[in-house]
Amino acid sequence: MGIQLPRWVWLGAGLLAGVAGMVNVVGYLGFEHQAVTHLTGTTTLLGSAVARGDMRAVMHLGGVAVAFMAGAALSGMIIQDSTLRLGRRYGVTLALESVLLLAAIPLFKQQQIVGALLAAMACGVQNAMATTYSGAVIRTSHLSGMFTDLGIGLGHALRGMPLQKRRLLLCGLIIGSFLTGAVVGARLFVALGYDALLVPATLTGVTGLGYITYRHLWAERERRYDAGD
Repeated sequence: MGIQLPRWVWLGAGLLAGVAGMVNVVGYLGFEHQAVTHLTGTTTLLGSAVARGDMRAVMHLGGVAVAFMAGAALSGMIIQDSTLRLGRRYGVTLALESVLLLAAIPLFKQQQIVGALLAAMACGVQNAMATTYSGAVIRTSHLSGMFTDLGIGLGHALRGMPLQKRRLLLCGLIIGSFLTGAVVGARLFVALGYDALLVPATLTGVTGLGYITYRHLWAERERRYDAGD
């Protein structure tokens, strides 16, 4: 029952969720203790800051939200679609995410809020890149939807209703990968400090460059096929 997911979707979802887990835990353990991969908690803290009249916190928290949205906008401009499909410019967005994370490291070390803004923008780029595939909602930077889908599946199972098993397995994969990324990121932060972000930056950069190479070879093959070579 349920959707059919090719191997590259499973691999991509797991990798990106792990990256998000690492980035988020570094942001949380850093000087501002600010989560950067999702905005529910950030918006809650923003409301609290507004109520207290703490304009410094308002500017910082509002900046994180705007930066995340700006990253998503950049991803939308580059990919121009919300449905996952091989051949689109995912490599460019992954490379952009890598550059943003690398740029955030020295700013984090200087305890500049701009570091958190760049990290949030990187996560916005990532989350907008992976949205849906064959009806499956794929969010790799936050887990509320994944836990919701698992809960719905549990409710269906208790009522004896058919389950979309692959969709539920995808939710489990994203949750497990995010958690694993957070564990690895926390250990790396203890050992390396903000240089822990070099790991997710390298993962996204290498994957992005690899995909760009694949996309180029795929386009060249299609060109030769159309030309009858």
